[in-house]
Amino acid sequence: MTTKENPGVFPLGNELPEMFSKYFVGQAYLQPLTDKGGPIANVTFEPGCRNNWHIHHKGGQILLVTGGEGWYQAWGEPARKLHPGDVVNIPPEVKHWHGAAKASWFSHLAVEVPAEGASNEWLEAVSNKEYNRL
Repeated sequence: MTTKENPGVFPLGNELPEMFSKYFVGQAYLQPLTDKGGPIANVTFEPGCRNNWHIHHKGGQILLVTGGEGWYQAWGEPARKLHPGDVVNIPPEVKHWHGAAKASWFSHLAVEVPAEGASNEWLEAVSNKEYNRL
């Protein structure tokens, strides 16, 4: 069993509910922080955990890295290593994924950019082969 670590400054939260966990490889935790403006949540990934490729339609997303080391990759671009203090602005309609480095816990605030008719489309998993190349 993995010892739970919280690399960030916000609460670790609970294991992802099944409605989200089915789109992740590995274990992640979710702590909603506010639903005012655009929803903001702290998301913490165990080492090696990552979400599937996905697209935020209409609204986009902003990631504010608060702890550990992780990765972000937009479709067709090289993966970008993330560290505390990094900010990732993900425009609407960009296929992407994000998650922890292999040997590090990773935590970020996920800020949903509000937009009329905004939705999230979950796609295929990031394969072990792709991930292990990082």
